[in-house]
Amino acid sequence: MAAGTQTLVAQNRKARHNYFIEESLEAGLALQGTEVKSLRQGRASIIEAYAAEQDGEIYLLNAQIPKYEAANRFNHEPKRPRKLLLHRREANRLIGLTKREGYTLVPLRLYFNERGIAKLELGLAKGKRQVDKRETEKKRDWQREKARLMREKA
Repeated sequence: MAAGTQTLVAQNRKARHNYFIEESLEAGLALQGTEVKSLRQGRASIIEAYAAEQDGEIYLLNAQIPKYEAANRFNHEPKRPRKLLLHRREANRLIGLTKREGYTLVPLRLYFNERGIAKLELGLAKGKRQVDKRETEKKRDWQREKARLMREKA
């Protein structure tokens, strides 16, 4: 998938800081018309959002898609649960991993693909402890410092 043909709507940048992302996958979203129009304006937030199982289905919870201003009484609820469109086998596998092995489903990016369809990139994640976060930051700083030293040397 070419990154240049996707239109990014929202991104959860802190997810990689707070979690070990073990696997990422793409899921569709069951949206209402006014939600799509609001997303096309680039208005959404998935920072506090997460995905969870309800009645054998996986839903995106706590995602903020503001009301579309041009719609009057046919508008949507900004923080309503949105069903994720996944294959049954994939959904069952994710539900099993979250229940048995303590994984979390974290939304990483919300975007429109090259066909203009809203997609959500989900990460299968395990939480980081404070020690792990500090270790990651030290490695990142060392890589940056090493690159700077190499540039000065050459």
